[in-house]
Amino acid sequence: MRYLVSVIDDKENPGSTDRQPVISEFNERLIADGYWVFAGGLADTTAATVIDNRGNEAIVSDGPFVESKEYLAGVWVWEVPTPELAQDLATQASNICDRKIELRPFQ
Repeated sequence: MRYLVSVIDDKENPGSTDRQPVISEFNERLIADGYWVFAGGLADTTAATVIDNRGNEAIVSDGPFVESKEYLAGVWVWEVPTPELAQDLATQASNICDRKIELRPFQ
């Protein structure tokens, strides 16, 4: 089963900025165990562009699609055999990243 693992940061209470070495170690373990599909960190929300082409003309605007103190800081895609293992790995990821994690299965 594949999961989208979203890393959620908080503008008012951001996670530690010195976590990259332990995140890299965690990623290496995910790869070695065969759970890794993809991962990436995202640029700051000020670099976001929103495109809405639901009407007659596309509307392009700067900034995140929603104003919030919390924002998507990065993602993983994991393939793991059980929901319990996915939750265990997400719990570890939250501690390693020093950020909230949203775990969501693909349909």
